[in-house]
Amino acid sequence: MAIPKNIILVIIGFVATLFSIVLATPGTATFYTNYVPSACYGSTPQGTIIAAASDPLWADGKICGKTFNVTCTGPTNPVPHPCTGKSMVVKIVDHCPGCGGTLDLSKEVFSTIANPVAGVIKIDYVQ
Repeated sequence: MAIPKNIILVIIGFVATLFSIVLATPGTATFYTNYVPSACYGSTPQGTIIAAASDPLWADGKICGKTFNVTCTGPTNPVPHPCTGKSMVVKIVDHCPGCGGTLDLSKEVFSTIANPVAGVIKIDYVQ
């Protein structure tokens, strides 16, 4: 008896989702509000679904233009339950030396995945 194609597709989708969760890297995120100029694109605006990379990720700008799926995983301070349950794919457009997080998200992105009152959150990110 053959397995129906739609069942196989569901299984493949489930395994792919689990695989991407396993590959997620933990970190922290903060947010910023002045997007131009940026270290990667100068005075050319890149929209608001963006992020800046901290020193450990910067790699002399090689990270510019790469995208990451970012998910809030919890608080780093007393603000309870900051996460909204949403994830966003962001484009790296800037460098944030000493920003205090792994990624410095645009305020629009941060507000979508977490309560901005938290200021700093735990995240998982996947390229």
